[in-house]
Formats: sequence, C-alpha cells, structure tokens
Amino acid sequence: MAKNDRSKEAPMHSKILIPLDTSRTAEQVLPPARYLANRLKIPVELLTVIDIVEIGKRIGADKAHVLTTLVENAVRSSESYLRAIAGTFSGVDLTIKVEKGLPDATIIQKGEADRSILIAMATHGRSGLDRFLLGSVAEKILRASANALLLVRAAKEVKWEGEAGFKTIIVPLDGSEAAENVLPTVAEMAKKLSIEVLLCRVYHIPYTAFGADEGFVALEYDKLIAGVRDEANEYLEKKAVELRGLGVKNVTWLSKEGFAADEIIALGRETPDALIAMSSHGRSGVTRLVLGSVTETVVRHTGDPVLVIRAR
Repeated sequence: MAKNDRSKEAPMHSKILIPLDTSRTAEQVLPPARYLANRLKIPVELLTVIDIVEIGKRIGADKAHVLTTLVENAVRSSESYLRAIAGTFSGVDLTIKVEKGLPDATIIQKGEADRSILIAMATHGRSGLDRFLLGSVAEKILRASANALLLVRAAKEVKWEGEAGFKTIIVPLDGSEAAENVLPTVAEMAKKLSIEVLLCRVYHIPYTAFGADEGFVALEYDKLIAGVRDEANEYLEKKAVELRGLGVKNVTWLSKEGFAADEIIALGRETPDALIAMSSHGRSGVTRLVLGSVTETVVRHTGDPVLVIRAR
C-alpha cells in the first residue's frame, strides 16, 4: 500500500472514550491517549458524568429544591472544562459530552453500545479503604466492561500536557487462548506505530508441590523447572513467528521464573517507554480467574500504561 493511502485506513477503534472528573489525577491518561489518537487516527470523545446521586447526598433534605440549580451549574462548568481540554488536542476528530448518571454505569453503557470503543482512564491504583472514587470507578469498569481499556495509574507531580509515546509493547502470555486474545490488537498497533513487541512468559512451581526430603526436592525441582522453561521458550518462539507473519517486524521474547504480576511489573520498569498489553477475563468475586487477578494487580501497581483486552 502506498504511503499516501495509510491515512485512509480504518482506525483500529471507532473512538477513544476519555472519562474525566476535572481532577489532575484523571488527566494523567491524556498524554498516552493523545499519542494513540494522533498516531492511529482515532476520534476522541471527552466525557464528564454528573453524579446526581452524589450531589444529592451532599445537600440536606431541606435544600433539595436547589438540586436542579446545582446540577445545571455542574453541567456548565464541566462543558467549559472539557472545551479547555479539547484545546490541547490537535489534528483529531474530537467531541465533548456531559451526561447525568452514575459514572461507572454510564461509561459501561457507552461501551456496550459500541464494543470497538477504547476506554482510556486513570486510576489511583490503591486498594482497601484509601481507594478514591476514580479508582473504584476504573476497577468496576475493568471488571465489567467488554471494551478494550487503556488504564494509567496516576502518580504525583506528573504532567498531563503533551504526548507520551511508546517504544515497546510488553505482552505477558500464560499459554492460554484467553491470554492470546490480545495478540491481534498488539500486532495491528505495533505495525501502525512501528514499535517493538516483547513477549514474555512467567513460570513458577511452588516447592510445596514436592515431598519433604530436601535433596529429592532440589533434584526434582531443577528437572521440572528446566522442562517448564524449555516449554515456555518454545511457546514464545512460536508466538513470535506468528506475529512476524502478521507483519510485525521487531518481535523479541523472554521467559522468567517468578510470580507473574511481580515479574511483569519489574519488566515494565526495566523497559523504557513501555505499554503493557494484557488480556483479562473480567470476572468478579470468587469466579475471577487467575489471569484476571494478575491483570488487576499489574494495573494497580505498575507505573506503565496498561492496555487491557477482554478475553472472548
């Protein structure tokens, strides 16, 4: 295909939906979102959801008559805010919307209406009682939405201006078809951005799987872990060949012994300008599978943007 035809290619996502709550925390998703929108020619929708229920909780029953005025003021303020953010984008088809409702439900419903939407959000990445509202909303969407997600863990004193590009897409694989769901999207993105794909597989065998005799444990463990490592390397080489067959020019791979989430986070820290791309089952409660829990742990604790593709 000629170079001048590339701009005519259909975007890999119908739009990037960026929910914002007017906080600096939420704005930290903007640099990578701008980068993807500009480089991949994807339209952008900036969204603020006015939580009428939350506003109602903050005013007494004797002041319920002012609720309409408060909501109207919030809508006008949010529209002005989103117009200012829109001015920081250039060369992108962009719309702004202010809606009323529950933030998580509204965002999920928008995704359900168009599964090709990429939802881009920042999250505090905190767990337990100190998790802020935005963190809980992002977590609900991570578990419930069937859309692809771009999630960025907010950090202190991080600028939201400009773009933040990627040089490498790190793709953790566990040998399952569910994890491999991310590969077609990664291949398309890597080709359009002309960046490296780094496949990784983390393996771990607990010592508790063996008997009590230390000598026997050491001997059998070494044999078994060597076999697992060889299998992981063979698997990764096969997937690398498949990606090259899809047109990805720069594909590398590595296997590591350890705990999956820990090693993925560490690899991200060691790799400059990385995007971690993972699959997630999106199940909640006791039915959540291991891959889902690893994805959630990485999203909460990595300093790198994470692209989450829902397993089919």
